[in-house]
Amino acid sequence: MRERFFSTAAAWAGVAFLAAAGTCGHAAEQVKLQNGFEIRCDHHVAFQDHVRVYLSAGEDNYQDLRPEEIAAVETVPDLPAAKVTPGALDGSKAKADTKLSPVDLAEMLATAGQAHNLDVDLLSSLVKAESGGNAHAQSRAGARGLMQLMPKTATDMGVEDSFKPDENVRGGSTYLDSLLTRYHDNLALALAAYNAGPAAVTKYNGIPPYHETRAYVARVIHEFNRRVLAREAQARKAAATAVASRIKPTP
Repeated sequence: MRERFFSTAAAWAGVAFLAAAGTCGHAAEQVKLQNGFEIRCDHHVAFQDHVRVYLSAGEDNYQDLRPEEIAAVETVPDLPAAKVTPGALDGSKAKADTKLSPVDLAEMLATAGQAHNLDVDLLSSLVKAESGGNAHAQSRAGARGLMQLMPKTATDMGVEDSFKPDENVRGGSTYLDSLLTRYHDNLALALAAYNAGPAAVTKYNGIPPYHETRAYVARVIHEFNRRVLAREAQARKAAATAVASRIKPTP
């Protein structure tokens, strides 16, 4: 099985400042940076010795900046509605006998990751961005399920029912794998193609200049980086604990 060596940090650096939009319906903010880039965000706060820019209304999707990096912060008009609108959040599509637990989802993602040599944290980040873990999510454009597969994509990937979590995860992972192969493991381009389609990436020879797509790429990579850093910190803590447990005190 081939190794994948895409750098999440490098990918984030390349796309984080393209655009980062929340999906809320109130006035947002535009953070102008000294380097000429801009970040569209939900809000910002001073945090310790830096500025924390929240990319959405929640508290788990943010980017930390040094004060000297910021040139100005402006209020901008209401953000447009996001493409993905999970229609089943009201329970209209949900079925009690098909409720997906976090453990079930984790197992599905782990299996798919192993099958396609994909980091399970990347798959988890994509699922979070696409559906928030709602197996019955459906967008206005017709994308369905955990990984928001369009009908044609689902058919191409051999998925018969996109609302079946295991089929959806298998199909979405297969599709992401094919995109990473197509773009030589360039994560930003693969995610852009996943969101806007390969044709749009080809047309613009890179990430399309769509606000939604650029925000999506930044959001997924940010979440992926966050999960990887947390995983590495946990591994270091476990290793330190194991070493300490083997050291016996001197009499």
